[in-house]
Amino acid sequence: MHRILIALLLGALPLLAAPPLELRAQRRTRSGADSWELKQEVLSWPPQKTAAIVCDMWDTHTCPAAAARVAEMAPRMNDLLKNLRARGVLIIHCPSDTMGFYAGTPQRLLAQQAPVSIPPVPLQKWCRVDPEREPPLPIDDSDGGCDCPRTWKKGDPYPWTRQIATLEIAPQDAITDSAEAYHLLQQRGIDHLILMGVHTNMCVLGRPFGIRQMVAQGKHVALVRDLTDAMYNPERPPHVSHAEGTALVVAHIEKYWCHTFTSDSVLGGTPFRFHEPKQ
Repeated sequence: MHRILIALLLGALPLLAAPPLELRAQRRTRSGADSWELKQEVLSWPPQKTAAIVCDMWDTHTCPAAAARVAEMAPRMNDLLKNLRARGVLIIHCPSDTMGFYAGTPQRLLAQQAPVSIPPVPLQKWCRVDPEREPPLPIDDSDGGCDCPRTWKKGDPYPWTRQIATLEIAPQDAITDSAEAYHLLQQRGIDHLILMGVHTNMCVLGRPFGIRQMVAQGKHVALVRDLTDAMYNPERPPHVSHAEGTALVVAHIEKYWCHTFTSDSVLGGTPFRFHEPKQ
């Protein structure tokens, strides 16, 4: 009998002591009045205390170029989510404005049924630029950021109806587009968050499940910088390429908000890169 008990306990050890996520991350720290130093470090996070939040990876978009980039990025993101899920990370899908599509599903109910908890600071429906913590964003997105011709006009209904189907939703995942995400994290004692999705300068920062909100609530946050994209039109200041505009927003996040890392930290290989058409 004792041998059987010992064998069962030994068999449970891998589950009790799952290897940590080793994320090769970076952050920018001020080295002078107008200068910053890029610092590399490894974040060692326990999977059972970590969640991955997928921000607004919709099935389509008002901007055709933005929708195309989401579709291009989605297969690599799905591979990352599968890897994280298998290691015990909670996956929270957050395709805003589409909760009706998921009504009554176990994943939607999982988020809805999380008990309300009292946060350190009031939860916000949208977290705008915080002048006490950050300067204005380094890109001008006042035109909405679309960098291609489009037929959608402001005031028209949004065209998205669900999360892009490329991203698999497993039975143990959760679905929300609100501060329910925070309550679910509190219910499970999760302090570490991996953020990915779109758009870096808008929803990834500002949504109720986004970077500003979660950092304000004391969570340890890291952005997957190769699995995000900005809404930026190169015809607007600072008049750089779309990829460079996204990189500027990522650097802003590294300076004022949180670490970033690339998907190869988990999957191996090389970071994801968007196809850049020849000019």
